[in-house]
Amino acid sequence: MGRAFIGSFTSAGGRGIVVADVDPDTGALTVTGAVDSVADPSYLAVAHTEAGPVLYAVSETAAGAVAAYDISGPVPRPLGAPVAVCGDGPTHLTVVHGHLLTANYGSGSVTVLPLAADGTPHHPSSVLHHEGSGPHPDRQLTPHAHQVLPDPSGHWVLSVDLGTDSVRICSLHPETGVLALHGETALPPGTGPRHLAFHPAGGHVYVLGELRPTVTVCRWDPAAGTLEPVGETPLVPGGEDVPALPSAPVVSHDGRYLWAAVRGTDTIAVLALDETGETAEPVASVPCGGHWPRDLVLHPSGTRLYAANERSGDVTRFDLNLTTGLPHRTGSLSVPAASNVIFV
Repeated sequence: MGRAFIGSFTSAGGRGIVVADVDPDTGALTVTGAVDSVADPSYLAVAHTEAGPVLYAVSETAAGAVAAYDISGPVPRPLGAPVAVCGDGPTHLTVVHGHLLTANYGSGSVTVLPLAADGTPHHPSSVLHHEGSGPHPDRQLTPHAHQVLPDPSGHWVLSVDLGTDSVRICSLHPETGVLALHGETALPPGTGPRHLAFHPAGGHVYVLGELRPTVTVCRWDPAAGTLEPVGETPLVPGGEDVPALPSAPVVSHDGRYLWAAVRGTDTIAVLALDETGETAEPVASVPCGGHWPRDLVLHPSGTRLYAANERSGDVTRFDLNLTTGLPHRTGSLSVPAASNVIFV
């Protein structure tokens, strides 16, 4: 029996971090507990340390912070007090080379926090501030870092900025914890990039636009640390005339399909990828099973998708037809203000 951890917005009635058992046969989720020690733990990550697995959560608040938890027991146990990230509104976090990194939406920055041997985060060793803006009159007046993650080679860190229509490529010094800018890739003005996903072969990246409902396909060169846009595919029928705010992209383990959650239309877009990973073609658009899918996650088996539907307060699961790429809804779990799902 596996376990899932579900982040939620406590400010909207969520229970904090919800723990659920995962049925190995059906994928059904059963809630076993919750912890609400920090406000708005909207995004989660897990790292394996010398002391065992550690769960991390952002606190997506103006006084942004991260919290660490021992998950060896039935309910996550806080490992000390939350640590400030010196940034406003962290929306995403990841672990790279013994450091915890957060993307801070409100302040448009990326923070690096060194981790102790037991996984406890220390105070920040580096804060990299983004610069720039975009054409959207409300959403792009300033930088808004929305996601930060390592590339598959582990040599680079990519940060996605909705406010500046760009993806930054950075290097992280493994000893000093200093994040340094290596390069920046511009996307079409007004795209509002939110999240990206790598092709399993490692040579292509799919950047999801929130303000323009598109996926931008990019070539990724891990040797040079360069990202080159080569194509753009709409995620919803009707393109930009449809009110849609895509949130999360997922690529199948075999690299044949890309799925993307789309808020506004409350759908999951299905795209077929060619053998090279460089072309994405729309296949279908299916209901997400709820309202406002903030996150979309592929189960480690690669056979199921889970949509965290924030406004309807549920996590919906889908079995995947890996021949056609189509998701088939098989059930849901009530989780108020659900925002993120991870599996351990």
